[in-house]
Amino acid sequence: MSDEGDSQPKKDSFAALRYKDFRSYLGMRFFFTFAYQMQTAVLGYYIYHQTHSKINLAWIGLSEAIPAVGLALYGGYIADKYEKRKMLLIVLAGVFLSSLIMCVVTLKSMNGYIHAGWILPVLYGMIFCNGIARAFFGPAIFTVYANSIPREIFPNAATWSSQTWQIATILGPLSVGFIYYFTGGITGNFVVILFFLLVSLILVYRLRDYPAVFIPKESIYKSLKEGIHFVFKTKMMISAMTLDLISVFFGGVVALLPVFALDILHVGPQGFGLMRMASSLGAALTMVVMVRFSPLNRPWRNLLIAVTGFGLCIIGFGLSRSFFLTLLFLFGQGAFDSISVIIRGTLVQLLTPDQMRGRVSAVNSMFIGSSNEIGDFESGVAAQLLGTVPSVLFGGCITLAVVTFTYFKTKSLLPLKIGDIHTVEPEKIETA
Repeated sequence: MSDEGDSQPKKDSFAALRYKDFRSYLGMRFFFTFAYQMQTAVLGYYIYHQTHSKINLAWIGLSEAIPAVGLALYGGYIADKYEKRKMLLIVLAGVFLSSLIMCVVTLKSMNGYIHAGWILPVLYGMIFCNGIARAFFGPAIFTVYANSIPREIFPNAATWSSQTWQIATILGPLSVGFIYYFTGGITGNFVVILFFLLVSLILVYRLRDYPAVFIPKESIYKSLKEGIHFVFKTKMMISAMTLDLISVFFGGVVALLPVFALDILHVGPQGFGLMRMASSLGAALTMVVMVRFSPLNRPWRNLLIAVTGFGLCIIGFGLSRSFFLTLLFLFGQGAFDSISVIIRGTLVQLLTPDQMRGRVSAVNSMFIGSSNEIGDFESGVAAQLLGTVPSVLFGGCITLAVVTFTYFKTKSLLPLKIGDIHTVEPEKIETA
């Protein structure tokens, strides 16, 4: 680990940025997230624009979630067992190749060289491959992040990491709508996507090696079981993951934004880009404030408040017929979600021992990392069965019900401060 910044005061708002590998990590995270968010947004808009089928939107999320969830535990085991920098290079190269294939297929289709019936199967297949890559990417980057900085500045690093992610999710989807409009299709977006994926590969190459700290002495089954057992015995960790999983599963609306943009609000690709941007803009601006005013003084209490606000904004979004109000509710949804992201990310990092980071990250990705894609599938199916607006209102109400239930089940965690988590063992937090 770099010794830069060792003399910096603990309350330094830029403490995490004084470490070289963390800066490389942030750069990689920004460009990869920018490209990945662009790809997700443009594929959703393109597929719905071509087919006007809500079920086809649902298949996007399911195609990625199946391999991401199914291989998550194995990805965590591999991340603990092997060197992380090389692992990330292989994963990002795979994502680059998948995006290149999608770029070629859509370009050839526009020029009439590929039959339209082949487009969706190829796109879904490449999305499936990206899901495989995600199963290994999450655990590896979780470990790099945790070992690029000292433990005592995890809260500051979590804020910078989340803020970087949110800024990328603002610029990525926003650029999709305008590039799509001015270039007349999807190919221009893929050119930008491929460029940013290449930049992220270069930044990973600049990282130092992160060798394995876990040497398995038992079977893979026992190793994975150990990681699962650790998560489920830690009350605060499993409660945070479950809360996120259920609220995003039912309360997520991202997959339905093409439907709102084209069929309900009639704002076209530019409006779609602004809608995709609004949530991330709210999140990013909130995280700027969180750099100075941390939500971690009472982390569990603040997490429940944030998820409640998230659910209320989802209901407001579903009821709105004004484009301005829709953007406002999406902005609020992102703001509340960003608070919960900072809190959850910090709690998981503080509660996880170094030798189990890959496996714990894998369980975390099953609950949180893939909840968006599984939620996208639920959104598409629910919209097809209930109607678009009723499905959104149903999801917001379920989110509020889950928060209420969690509040009564975890009252004992409400008084805990972040300093208590630094010093209290996970087994004690279980019954705190």
